Amino acid sequence: MPVSEYVRSLREQVGSSYLLLPGVTAVVRDGNRFLVARQRDSGRWSLIGGGVEPGEEPRAALQREVREELGVDSNIIRIVGAYGGILLENVYPNGDHVGYVTVAYLCSLDAAAFALDEDEVLETQWVTLAELSELDHHEWIEQVMRDAVQ
Repeated sequence: MPVSEYVRSLREQVGSSYLLLPGVTAVVRDGNRFLVARQRDSGRWSLIGGGVEPGEEPRAALQREVREELGVDSNIIRIVGAYGGILLENVYPNGDHVGYVTVAYLCSLDAAAFALDEDEVLETQWVTLAELSELDHHEWIEQVMRDAVQ
């Protein structure tokens, strides 16, 4: 996944040390199914999302990330919750250590067909919570998906 200029400038100062970064997550739901995407950098399944840039509103960041990764516009319905902690920490192959705090939004999409950003997303799939357990996925998304149905 491409690194933003903001994170690149921080990395020039702190190297691969731990960074706590704000993020947004799109929870796209169709009945009892959720849209998940297999990420290019890890090969694991997750929800669509990414980082909030300096000066950017989180809602605008979510809409930008959905447009970048799926090639469609999104409509925000409500906030599902805010998530962070050990399950959202990662050490990338280059040694960069990060922790994310993400705001998850329930949203709908303006189209059913996607134009995937192949630099970030390998494929998408609609799954139920039960089907998710069969996929190699980021564990934290289970809680987000459960919270989205309340």
